[in-house]
Amino acid sequence: MGNLFNDSDVFVRQLWAHPLELLAVVVSAVVMYVAFWLLVRVFGPRTLRGMSTFDTVLVVMFGAVAGRVILGNIPTLAAGVVGLGTLFVLEAVFGQIRQTARGLRVLNARPMVLMAGETLLRRAMHRMHITEQELNFALRRAGVSHRSQVACVVCEPNGELSVLRRGVPIDPALLLNVANADEIPEELLAREH
Repeated sequence: MGNLFNDSDVFVRQLWAHPLELLAVVVSAVVMYVAFWLLVRVFGPRTLRGMSTFDTVLVVMFGAVAGRVILGNIPTLAAGVVGLGTLFVLEAVFGQIRQTARGLRVLNARPMVLMAGETLLRRAMHRMHITEQELNFALRRAGVSHRSQVACVVCEPNGELSVLRRGVPIDPALLLNVANADEIPEELLAREH
C-alpha cells in the first residue's frame, strides 16, 4: 500500500507544480518572448524568412532551448500548459498593440529601400542583413533579367523583398514611411497633381 501511495505522489508531481513554479514559468515565457522579439529586431526580419535546412535546424534548437528555459528544471504538464498559454496571451496582446499606428511603428521594422534604380544601397542592405546574393535571388524571382529594369527594391516589415519595375511611374503614396525612399530617382516617380 505504501508503494502505491509513493507512485501516486510521483504521478501528481508530474501533472502539477507549485504556484511559485508556475509564476516562474510565466515570467520566463514573458522574458523569452521579449528577448526573441528584440533579437529579431536587431538581426532583421529576414532572419525568419526563406530558411535553409540549416536555418530550420537552428529554429528547432532555439525552440528547444526556449521551451526548456520557460518550463524550468522539471517540466510538468501544468508548467507546459501555463507556458504555452502565456505565449498565446503574449501573442494576442502584441497583436492588439500592432493594431495601433504607434504600436506598429514600435513593434515592426520599418520598410526600407535597398535598391534605388540600379544603385544598391549597401548601408541599408547591411542594416537589414540582406546580402547581394539574396537581393539577386529576389530580382530573378520577380523576372528581372537586368538591373536596369528595376525602379526599386523594398525590404518589407515581414522580411519579404518587393521588387518594383521600371516602366510605370511609382505612386509616391506607396513609399510613405519607407526609409530611403528619397534615394529613388525622381524620374521613376509619378508626378503628384
